[in-house]
Amino acid sequence: MSEEPGSTVEVFNVLNHELVPHHAVLDEKEAAKVLETFGVTEDQLPKILVTDPAAKACGAKVGDIVTVVRPSRTAGRAIAYRFCVEFA
Repeated sequence: MSEEPGSTVEVFNVLNHELVPHHAVLDEKEAAKVLETFGVTEDQLPKILVTDPAAKACGAKVGDIVTVVRPSRTAGRAIAYRFCVEFA
């Protein structure tokens, strides 16, 4: 399959897939509130690699806190927080 010169290639956004939960980067104020609410430090949060396709798609950088919102049969929705790291 060849591409015409100057044509655009459509890129797949993993966040648009039905099985991938919503990912979003928290701003500094929201991140501080989450850490204070749960009484934890960033390094105590579960990790997400900066190379993770969902982290890349939502624009996460090393040091960011990412919120992941999944549908839940019992709770309606489940919210999780991940600390973005370069390697595990």
